[in-house]
Amino acid sequence: MTIMMCCCLFLACPQGGPVAPVATRVPFTVKSPHGDRVDDYYWLRDDDAKTKRPEILAYLNAENAYTESVTAHLLPLQQSLLAEMRGRIKEDDSTAPLYHNGYWYSTRFNQGAEYPVLVRQAGTPIAPTAGAQVAVLLDGPVLGKDKPFFSLGAIEVSHNNEMLAWTDDTTGRRISTLRFKSLVSGETLPDAIPGVMESIAWALDGKTVFYVKQDPQLLQTGPVYRHTLGTPHESDVQVYNELDETLITGVELSASHEFIMITLEGFDTTELRVISARNPLVAPTIAIARRVGVRSYANHLNGRWVIRTNDHAHNFKLVESDEASVQTVATWRELIGDRAETSLDAFQLFNGAIALGERERANGIVRVVPWGAGEAIVKPFTIQADESAYTMSIASRQDPASPAVRVAYTSMISPTTVYDVDLASQARTVRKVQPVIGYDKSLYRTERVWARSRDGKQIPVSLAWRTDRFVRDGSAPIYQEGYGAYGISSDADFSSNRVSLLDRGFLLATAHVRGGADLGQDWYEDGRLMHKKNSFNDFEDVTDFLVRQKYGAAGQVFATGGSAGGMLMGAIANQAGAKYLGIGLHVPFVDVLTTMLDETIPLTANEWTQWGDPREGAAYKYISEYSPIDQIQRKAYPAMLVTTGLWDSQVQYFEPSKYVARLRAMKSDTNPLLFRINMDAGHGGNSGRFNRLKEIALEFAFFIDLAQRSLGK
Repeated sequence: MTIMMCCCLFLACPQGGPVAPVATRVPFTVKSPHGDRVDDYYWLRDDDAKTKRPEILAYLNAENAYTESVTAHLLPLQQSLLAEMRGRIKEDDSTAPLYHNGYWYSTRFNQGAEYPVLVRQAGTPIAPTAGAQVAVLLDGPVLGKDKPFFSLGAIEVSHNNEMLAWTDDTTGRRISTLRFKSLVSGETLPDAIPGVMESIAWALDGKTVFYVKQDPQLLQTGPVYRHTLGTPHESDVQVYNELDETLITGVELSASHEFIMITLEGFDTTELRVISARNPLVAPTIAIARRVGVRSYANHLNGRWVIRTNDHAHNFKLVESDEASVQTVATWRELIGDRAETSLDAFQLFNGAIALGERERANGIVRVVPWGAGEAIVKPFTIQADESAYTMSIASRQDPASPAVRVAYTSMISPTTVYDVDLASQARTVRKVQPVIGYDKSLYRTERVWARSRDGKQIPVSLAWRTDRFVRDGSAPIYQEGYGAYGISSDADFSSNRVSLLDRGFLLATAHVRGGADLGQDWYEDGRLMHKKNSFNDFEDVTDFLVRQKYGAAGQVFATGGSAGGMLMGAIANQAGAKYLGIGLHVPFVDVLTTMLDETIPLTANEWTQWGDPREGAAYKYISEYSPIDQIQRKAYPAMLVTTGLWDSQVQYFEPSKYVARLRAMKSDTNPLLFRINMDAGHGGNSGRFNRLKEIALEFAFFIDLAQRSLGK
């Protein structure tokens, strides 16, 4: 019997209401060196980048129809939430202009537009020139018109300010095309290069561009190519090809504009190769060689390299080197040493200072290190904050000639404030406060608390609530989110959308679980590879802490996470599902073992350093013990909402599809299990600033309804 015949679907509507789709089981053996497993829903996989088999589309459409039917009663609430969230957005908004190489750049949104317009105005590092024309560089609404999905990626202006290069994605699969526009004539050039990554660097001649091709199957970075404007891209020259598939290749222009930097980055090693930006036809040379276990990130300005490295520095240190001796690690000179309580996450080079992005006690902070006479470091200063849970960040790619560093500040109740901090005087100038229509910050509070883990660690938790709608008496609903992977910290940042939950009495909680670098590199290392289960235990322990301390009700806890955070949700559903009234799993990485065994799936080889390589026995056993789809049990599960995008290239649609099919066949409860598939999007969901609100409104409505029903409302 063929798959087409046997994979029938059932969608009935008896008196009791809609019945969920049932995907027929078609046993498939997933082989490995450490044992075979049977996957009954492997047939849901189709690697075709343009379409999917009819029986798969039929199943996914049936799931969407079921979700729509089950949530039909939520439509008024969803529409109300959508109106609230959209109503807080200033529709004709713009970003604060940022100076770069003779121009001030900003993006603006026209009334009702889904996509931004990129503009610039001539000026000096101090201010735009009075009366200078504001020129449109890219018109997002025009470029994205009538496209189901549209996203701008990399955007780079040539050093002579006459050419623009950008990438755009019209599928949601992060398969981009590189395009060019003359900023003199306004014409878009015919030089369109398909299948590229979002990484571009101009040579100083204004006609030579370096870019990274995309592996057509794995969708990860491929070789670096050199393109000359006006020539066929088929004749482009391959400049470098990295054979190690665990490394990610990128290109960028150094701060000094002296070098094209080819960066090779993995989770355990890095390498830097450079090409003279003045002589782009020469072959790249190694500036900083790869070493096992050492990660070094460099930039160049004023004749020297400045390097953030973990070489004998667990939380990273900052060093400098002369151009001639950068390859000799022994000659590197320390600028900022390794510190146990502070991790060095990023830096920006200026003629007058170095700006450091650091992290202390789960907060992102910014420090400025001025240069004194003879470029000696003078006393650094830290930009202060007045909340216990917050994050600061440095704007990327700032012009070294700028007299101030651009900083963004936010917390769970503070809309993002962008300001410039003078590198010499420390004076702050507010450039923009995120407008949130109808929002009164004085009605809300935020706090950082610390939950004790089962193995004795202190887990940071960021909280927010509305003072006149929340009482700490153990009665409030809790909306708890988490991520915990790749060393990415979970920032305590503001979302105007989440105000809709705060206004309904929810406590918002961000659990800074291990696997992120919220408390430095040890926090990251203690949540990956053979320590990954700590991420799941931390999230559950935070839930227990919040309930025990009467921040919320035991029967009113909702959990949510996306991507690797979706894996976290899947693991939580298996090990502690009874503690949650509802769980949201968004583009969830839930079929960990099968995916990590298959090198033909995008990103698999890159991920071995995070989860382990299951071709090795110990890693296979450990992953199998937590992989959400493999640990589904015949027991009760909470209400769950699973979302995905059909064209997702990071977590393929078939992972959550198989997960839902297996979970539906195994679980013993009658709680809703809803699956929403965006048929036009990828990993990031809908494109457009308003379209993406629909998926958020669905989750919020789902949770709010569950909370009300549990209380008999």
